[in-house]
Amino acid sequence: MTYETILVDIEDGIAILTLNRPAVLNALNDQVFIELADVASTFAADPSVRVVIITGGEKVFAAGADIGQMASASAVDVATSDKPSHQAFQLIENMPKPVIAAIAGYALGGGCELSLVADIRIAADNAQFGLPEIKLGILPGAGGTQRLPRLIGSGRAKELIFSGDFINAEEALRIGLVNKVVPADQLFIEAKKMAKKYVDRGAVALLMAKSAVNEGLRMDLEAGLQYEHKCFSLLFATEDQKEGMMAFLEKRPANFQGR
Repeated sequence: MTYETILVDIEDGIAILTLNRPAVLNALNDQVFIELADVASTFAADPSVRVVIITGGEKVFAAGADIGQMASASAVDVATSDKPSHQAFQLIENMPKPVIAAIAGYALGGGCELSLVADIRIAADNAQFGLPEIKLGILPGAGGTQRLPRLIGSGRAKELIFSGDFINAEEALRIGLVNKVVPADQLFIEAKKMAKKYVDRGAVALLMAKSAVNEGLRMDLEAGLQYEHKCFSLLFATEDQKEGMMAFLEKRPANFQGR
């Protein structure tokens, strides 16, 4: 598939996916979601891709959905849509590899919701986050009302959703919306440094760890603990487990092969 709204670069196991609609501040429309879904499926199946970084570039992450596309839609149109945003976001969220969002500038509406499907969020100190849909007479409809409360708690999530107000990077860090805030000129350096760390880890163990966390959050505690134990047990059938433990005993770096 030839991409019109995103750029893709893969080097040393790290895939960088850059939203590329600068004229509209990377506003998300159906074409973007279709391309995100396709590239997420491609990355998931490509063994050369070990970690994914999603970004909008140095100036803006994504300033929301394309309101021009949405303004004339009817309730029937929306209800019967094939939900391209949901499909794309679920593929990214469930990708069997770590996903890092590197966020500069605005991450608003659908852009904020896109950041929520990443495993880790690194923000530049100029980043601003918000879910302003309430000011348009609607609500966040691409996972914002579900993923945000699970990440930062229902009270803080409701405050952001009900007000539609923006928060800066430091406030996002304080409430747990992002993992780290760095100077804007260090954003991609830090994101790549983190990605390189994950490339050096065992790919199968990362897959299982991500699955244990994501699936466990959908279960009660007892079911989650049982699922965790199943994932833990399966890893003892991998070559990476043998290599990792032998390397520890021999006091040398592990050489994981992802199998």
